[in-house]
Amino acid sequence: MYEHFFQCPYCWEEISFLLDSSVSNQTYVEDCEVCCNPIEISAHFNDRELTVFEARELGQ
Repeated sequence: MYEHFFQCPYCWEEISFLLDSSVSNQTYVEDCEVCCNPIEISAHFNDRELTVFEARELGQ
């Protein structure tokens, strides 16, 4: 598992999610642990290293 820190696109608080680095391309929705709004997460790994990470408001 890979812990990644970023700013919530709604409340701008720094939060972190655990990402599974064994899955090269992943997209899913998870709620912000501070404001509870849904965040669409896209992560791409190459040889278990995070190469692309996007966190955006759901539906944006």
